[in-house]
Amino acid sequence: MIDRMLDFLTGRKTPALANRPDELELAVAALLIEAARMDDQFDAAERATIERLLTERFDLTPDALHALMEAAEEAVRQSTQFFPFTRQIVQRISHEDRAHILEMMWEVAYADGVLDPHEDALLRRIAGLIHVPDQERGLARQRALEKAKTRGLRGQ
Repeated sequence: MIDRMLDFLTGRKTPALANRPDELELAVAALLIEAARMDDQFDAAERATIERLLTERFDLTPDALHALMEAAEEAVRQSTQFFPFTRQIVQRISHEDRAHILEMMWEVAYADGVLDPHEDALLRRIAGLIHVPDQERGLARQRALEKAKTRGLRGQ
């Protein structure tokens, strides 16, 4: 038990990612949820955006989506760092797809119509952790902002 606590506290291993059927899906979902929570409000528009993005990206059934959302929310509650999630993305997703994951995060950040400075800072940090250069991060942000505008949301 002490070893498990040390693993969790030091980041060597996170219980939220252990014994999950698809750690990549969980990692992406957790980062999207973290983006939504960054402004201290996780509203229905953000949740709907996350669910739409995950369903499109991973071709999930409603039951699989529900299970993934529950597991990801628990993972976010238990985790004290982003590394277990970003490591999955770096190890398992191509460079081009990492930029797409960042675009998904921008879509979540814009889902409530306002980009909070904390959301912006988080996305800059995550971009670095998943090795997406500033220029590609900016392009991903522009694409997400355009999508938000076509959906009738205010963006900044």
